[in-house]
Parts: sequence; C-alpha cells; structure tokens
Amino acid sequence: MAIYKYIARDGSGKRVEETREASSTHAMITWLRDQGLTPVSVSEATAAAPTAARSAGRRSPIRRARVKSADMSALCWQLSTMVEGGIPVTTALATISDDIENQQLQQILKQVVKKLEKGEPFSASVAEYPSVFNQLFRAMIMAGETSGNLTEALHRLADYYDNRDKLIKKVKGAMAYPIFVLSFIILIVIFIMAFIIPRFKAIFDQLGGQLPTFTRLFMGFYDMLRYNLIYIIGGVLLLVVGSICVSKTKKGHKIFCKIALAMPLTGKIFTQAFYTTFCKTMGTLLGAGVSVLEVFDILSAMTTNDLIKNAILQSKESIVGGNKISASLAATGFFPNLVIKMVQVGEESGSLSKVLERTSCYYERKVDTTITALLALLEPIMIVTVGAIVSVIVIALYLPIFSMSSMAH
Repeated sequence: MAIYKYIARDGSGKRVEETREASSTHAMITWLRDQGLTPVSVSEATAAAPTAARSAGRRSPIRRARVKSADMSALCWQLSTMVEGGIPVTTALATISDDIENQQLQQILKQVVKKLEKGEPFSASVAEYPSVFNQLFRAMIMAGETSGNLTEALHRLADYYDNRDKLIKKVKGAMAYPIFVLSFIILIVIFIMAFIIPRFKAIFDQLGGQLPTFTRLFMGFYDMLRYNLIYIIGGVLLLVVGSICVSKTKKGHKIFCKIALAMPLTGKIFTQAFYTTFCKTMGTLLGAGVSVLEVFDILSAMTTNDLIKNAILQSKESIVGGNKISASLAATGFFPNLVIKMVQVGEESGSLSKVLERTSCYYERKVDTTITALLALLEPIMIVTVGAIVSVIVIALYLPIFSMSSMAH
C-alpha cells in the first residue's frame, strides 16, 4: 500500500484534491470513479522522487535511437499476441529481439530483457530509453501493469502506432508530389539554360540583325540570370540560413509556426492531422486509465508547434482549475467546434475514450479528402506551369527563325 495524491472533479465540476492510501495507481483511479469523481491527476506522494533518481542513475548510454512507427507497431502486435498466448514478457521480448530487423531496436530490446530478468518492472525498464519508448508508450505500459491487463494496453499501442504510421505516410505522400514536380521543373529549366539557349544565342550572334522584341526580352532575362547566378545562389543560401537562425529564436519560431498552419491546403492538412492524433492519443490513454493531466502532458510533448503546444498547456491549466475538458478546449480558441462538442458528449455520457476514437476516425477521413483535393488541384497546375515555361522558351528561341522565314518569302 502507498499514499497517493489525487486531483479530481465531482459531478458539478468542483475540484477535489486530497491524499489516500491505495495498492496501485489503477486502484486509486477505480476508487475515484466508484465515488462518482473524474480523476484529473493521480501520483504517488512518496516514492516518486527516489524512483526517478534510481532511473536516472541506471540510464543506458543508448540514445537518439530512431525507430519508425511501423517498427513500434510490429513490436506491439507481436508482443501482445505472445503475451495473450501465455508467454512471459521476458521470453516474448527475447524472441522478438532475435528476429527484428532494426538493429538499434534489437539492441535496446536485449537490454530491456536483461533488466526484466533482474526483476525490474516492464514500465521501468523501457523508461530508460525515452528516445525509443516515448511518454505515451511508458504511460500505457504502466497502466496495463497496474490494471493487470497488459495485453489490452499493447493492443491499444499497436493500433495507435499503426494508425500513426498510416497518417504520417499520407501527409508525406501529399508533400512529396509537389516537391517532385517542382524539382523536375527546376531541372528542365537548368538543362535548357545550360545547354540549349547558349547554342541558339551563338546562332543569333552569327546571323546578326534585329531580333524580335519578345526574344530580346527573353535573352536579356537569360543574361541577367547567367551573369548574376553566383549572387542569386548566395542570396538564396543567405535567405535559407537566415530563416533557420530566425526560427531558432522564440519569436521567430512562433512566426514560422503560424505560417505553417496558415499555408493554403498544406496548413489545413497539418491541422487536421493534429486533430486526428490528438483525439486518437487522448482516447487511447484515457481508455487505458491514464489520468487527464498526464494525458495533456503527453499531448504537449508530441508537437513542436508552439501554437498547438500552448493551446494544450492552456487547456491543462484550465482543467487543473476545475473546468471540464470541453470547456477548457473551447477557451483556447484553437480546437474546432466538432472536437469540443464530441468531448462534451463523451464527458456527459461517461464514454469519452470511445467518442474520441470515433472523432479521430472522422478527421482521418477528412485528411484523406483534403489530400485527394490537393493532389487533384496541383496536378493540372503543375502541368500548365511546365507547359507555360517550355512554351515561352520555345517561342522565344524559334520566333527569330519564323521571322526570317517570313521575310525570305
């Protein structure tokens, strides 16, 4: 038994903050719900600091391991299947680590197995590798251990990482197409200006005579680019370096965050993708029994956009002050009415995690629709752009030939 400090809300939204003895965090949360209270934060009042100190002292030297969501999804699915079949976690992890392709993850899993063999809890073992097992993973595993339902927690994690991987691929796919086409246009222009135009320029110089106005303007633009190419490249590099330096300042980073969300179409995709992640993550964590405040801490750590992070932290402070989750989200002015209304419905019906899961599915479909619309819009724009550039170059280069031909007749 241990002493737990909890913050909760009663049916009227009044804040209750007290301490109570319980066997585990899950038992404390269960008791609060039995009393008709909504748990906001539950933490052990005594053993938290020493545990953190011991964890810091034992931290493994492996850091900055890069593991994809697909790898984490595969790990969770395999582990949940094996644990559900009655295989101990230690044996299951040892078996998975022998077959896993990601070398960094394989090495970390083997070290986790060694810690488990020494008697450490699973949640404490993975907590020593935060670059691979993030705060969400650790909270879910701890909730699964305390509730005695680790399999369900692993199922939820596998589903979460699988959906996250699909969402990341969709967003990257939407960005890849315009980048590829733009790069293709730039390569075409460079090739024409480096190899085609100089040949025509030499021919025009040999023929002499007055070139058509359109061709003279085009050649003047070409000469400007050729003689000032170093300065143009230097200016672009200076702009890129300056933008990077500005983005590292607090004010500059905030400006770039606003621009990222305000960009036509792409900003909409990023915003909808965040709503999907927000609802999915919150629903997954609440369904596993993680406290509300810890959920918002995890959500704030999952984004680098200052506007989004501030909205989440502002919501958390409002919840601590005794407000409902829906009212706290509405007060930020960032979250859409649909999310707020769905959270309100979930709070009133006592099925917040399920409602959030459904909301995440809705926004995932909206992301698909927006990406389809973006690609449908960009494709003709890119085709017209390439055609226009090539047409201008061809007309400028062949117009003198047509002029000479008509004069000869």
